[in-house]
Amino acid sequence: MTTMKTLPIWVRDDGSVVSCVEKVKVMRENFEEIKQIAQDALEDGLLLEVSEAQMREALHKLIDQLVNPYPKQKAAIEKSYTN
Repeated sequence: MTTMKTLPIWVRDDGSVVSCVEKVKVMRENFEEIKQIAQDALEDGLLLEVSEAQMREALHKLIDQLVNPYPKQKAAIEKSYTN
């Protein structure tokens, strides 16, 4: 699996840094998986003669359509994962 070169420093809504090693590890692994799946989809699209610009636009739209299922439970979730 391809490793992402740089990831953001993860922060909470209040601006504090998420420093728990396990949390950062999960985020890194998730982003590596997403990157590989997106790369595979881009390559498949190109092999199927889909426009690269259209593929990139579709992938951006896909991310923009993601929904936060925890808007009201955010505080409870954060509390359950405190160091």
